[in-house]
Amino acid sequence: MIYCLEDERNIRELIVYTLESSGFHATGFSNSTDFYAAMAKEKPELILLDIMLPRENGLSILKKLKESETTKDIPVIMVTAKGSEFDKVTGLNMGADDYVSKPFGMMEFIARVRAVLRRGGLKSNHPDLAYKALLIRTDKHQVLVNGEPVDLTLKEFELLKYLIENQNIVLSRNQILGHVWGYDFDGETRTVDVHIRTLRQKLGEYGKYVETVRGVGYRIGD
Repeated sequence: MIYCLEDERNIRELIVYTLESSGFHATGFSNSTDFYAAMAKEKPELILLDIMLPRENGLSILKKLKESETTKDIPVIMVTAKGSEFDKVTGLNMGADDYVSKPFGMMEFIARVRAVLRRGGLKSNHPDLAYKALLIRTDKHQVLVNGEPVDLTLKEFELLKYLIENQNIVLSRNQILGHVWGYDFDGETRTVDVHIRTLRQKLGEYGKYVETVRGVGYRIGD
């Protein structure tokens, strides 16, 4: 089941219809009251969360979801106004798995939904990965910087893991987009840049390990 919290009726109905037509089960809600009531009865596999909502905005709802032991692991895709980078970065920092900007194409939207569902909650059986002061405990889904744990979102974790797995290799934005998000759409490499920015912020002084190679992409290593 996928829950869609969107106050604009036309958009909500279109999203639900598109999801249902693509083989998913979906339910739409226009306000947080109805959404919370449904959450108390059934936990969805994915939540599509608009930011601009009546009564309570999407970022406030996201915060509550990620602070609750019963809902913190449910993947969330934020729906933002086009060009609202502050909301995108804020949502990602709070634990959102991805975002789409209005207006969006339905084929791209479904691809993002499938990618999040496919990758969400997957655990790795590979050994730990390390680069200098950075340590990734893959089986525990944990990142340590100088021995101290760093709280990363699923996508930030996968991004850092991909970079360390390929240390000393320059990875293009499209390579990163395809591996971490599972899709490749022209013009969407900005998603990678936003996640790189938040990842660097969370790594603090060790964010410098994530190097920008101008005109190409990113790498960790010499």
